[in-house]
Amino acid sequence: MLQSLAGSSCVRLVEQHRSAWCFALLVLGYLLYLVFGAVVFSSVELPYEDLLRQELGKLKQRFLDEHACLSEQQLEQFLMRVLEASNYGVSVLSNASGNWNWDFTSSLFFASTVLSTTGYGHTVPLSDGGKAFCIIYSVIGIPFTLLFLTAVVQRIIVYVTRRPVLYFHIRWGFSKQIVAIIHAMVLGFITVSCFFLIPAAIFSVLEDDWNFLESFYFCFISLSTIGLGDYVPGEGYNQKFRELYKIGITCYLLLGLIAMLVVLETFCELHELKKFRKLFYVKKDKEDDQVHIMEHDQLSFSSISDQAASMKDDQKANEPFVTSQSPTSNDSSLNN
Repeated sequence: MLQSLAGSSCVRLVEQHRSAWCFALLVLGYLLYLVFGAVVFSSVELPYEDLLRQELGKLKQRFLDEHACLSEQQLEQFLMRVLEASNYGVSVLSNASGNWNWDFTSSLFFASTVLSTTGYGHTVPLSDGGKAFCIIYSVIGIPFTLLFLTAVVQRIIVYVTRRPVLYFHIRWGFSKQIVAIIHAMVLGFITVSCFFLIPAAIFSVLEDDWNFLESFYFCFISLSTIGLGDYVPGEGYNQKFRELYKIGITCYLLLGLIAMLVVLETFCELHELKKFRKLFYVKKDKEDDQVHIMEHDQLSFSSISDQAASMKDDQKANEPFVTSQSPTSNDSSLNN
């Protein structure tokens, strides 16, 4: 008896605070996912980092042995300066001296990466004026970009998602939920093919040092706005039609970002995902809902009464003028 009562009370407690329990599980799952990613990245990349450090140490020692006139301190200062310039996108290599980072096409590409929050980091402002302008430009431009993308996506999704789903639902009588799921999967496959697989194959041909996996990696890192900057197209010293190539990449990033947002919005409109998201939302109290409904009713009633009063006043104003008789005259007429 006591066990059944305790079990029923626990069930009621869980049901009453279901949203809080789901939210706690969501936070715990996210933290575990972060830890899982850190463990995998550390175990996979740490041996390669150690191997690279040993290789660089041996190369540095060999260089010092072959050039006894150069001290280790002088070499360290030179390397520090070279690395500092490299962080700003300037290379001292002879085969990279012909590419300018701040011509018009490169600046256009940089502006698109800033506004889309991709931010490869391969090119950064050098001057204080450029850094200050980048701050002001981003503060205004990023919300402007979000507004632009939202407006474009909302218009595209009407013709790409909502109307096709309603057409198959009304015309052919299929279930709307099933049609929406199939449509989302087909749209996702088309987007992956047109903005990931095909561009990856093109980049693997145009970029000499990239294979298909590295090209696909660049497409994903770019369109997901992660922008690590380890792979940036059009930076080779023998790149043909570099200006046109940069403009094409800028257009690809904008169109690909729009396509990604359309796909995400399509999946977010699925009934199953909406129902799943509601598990983690805070539910409104019924008393608050009733208060809002009463306030709404009162406001609507008062507005209706005000409209009725104003209509009566207007009707009286539009009526022809009639002289009203005073009560005294009425009384005198009755006496007569």
